[in-house]
Amino acid sequence: MIRASLDKDPREVARMFDRVAKRYDITNTVLSGGQDKFWRIATRKALAPVTGERVLDLAAGTGVSTVELARDGAWCVAADFSLGMLHNGLHRDLPMVAADALHLPFADASFDAVSISFGLRNVVDPVAGLAELARVTRPGGRLVVCEFSTPTWAPFAGLYHNYLMRALPEIARRVSSNPEAYVYLAESIRAWPDQRALAGQIASAGWSQVAWRDLTGGIVALHRGVRA
Repeated sequence: MIRASLDKDPREVARMFDRVAKRYDITNTVLSGGQDKFWRIATRKALAPVTGERVLDLAAGTGVSTVELARDGAWCVAADFSLGMLHNGLHRDLPMVAADALHLPFADASFDAVSISFGLRNVVDPVAGLAELARVTRPGGRLVVCEFSTPTWAPFAGLYHNYLMRALPEIARRVSSNPEAYVYLAESIRAWPDQRALAGQIASAGWSQVAWRDLTGGIVALHRGVRA
């Protein structure tokens, strides 16, 4: 079993995701109660990619999120630093690139829109990662960050945090190929900034018109920005 620490050493995190890759998509569906599909659709609608646009899906994993983004005809590339995740997505008809979020292998202003879903939380320096996404996005281009966040109703928040720390690891032991990774998942969600704080980080990284919308009671939030 491999579990990353909250120090988020890139090699350690990549090895952890390599180990969960085989059953990653089905585990996400089970743990989210099927909400993962709804979150992917909401991300696509928020980013609004269209035919003729070039879109980067960072931290794409096996590419299931990239398939959704490409649904309306945009050219979309899946990028991730876990070779195991990319390997398990090779059956999808997608361009896939191994990439470090802090050193993206793309030229300045390469993309019309960029997205990162449930991956920014795993970057050792999230603001630097957001700045790197801004570098590869054309002026006026769009960003959507889909990430776990802070439930906005206190009674629900208590139930959710209890699920994270108790039920989620137990379910992961039954369905995941590396259940220890989901202990890290729960801890990293608890340590993640709330919606307003993340919006401030996005703005500090070179994005303007930053706003967010809560999904599923604030379990997840969609943050949007425009390349200044």
